[in-house]
Amino acid sequence: MSEMSTPETDLDALITRLERAAEQLRSGELSSDAAATLVEECAVLAGEASAELERRARVDESSSAQGSLL
Repeated sequence: MSEMSTPETDLDALITRLERAAEQLRSGELSSDAAATLVEECAVLAGEASAELERRARVDESSSAQGSLL
């Protein structure tokens, strides 16, 4: 049976991928082209992480607002 993906595990996976990419970039072992490609991938991953964090903030804000109405 496979695990279901949750926003929490998705964000953790994005963070892990970004950390791995940072290690590769710091190693200095990548060619210029490979490093440039990896930087572009990091930008996409960071955008995905940002979108998830913004979504969570909206959910938290909405929950707080509903709680204060009760």
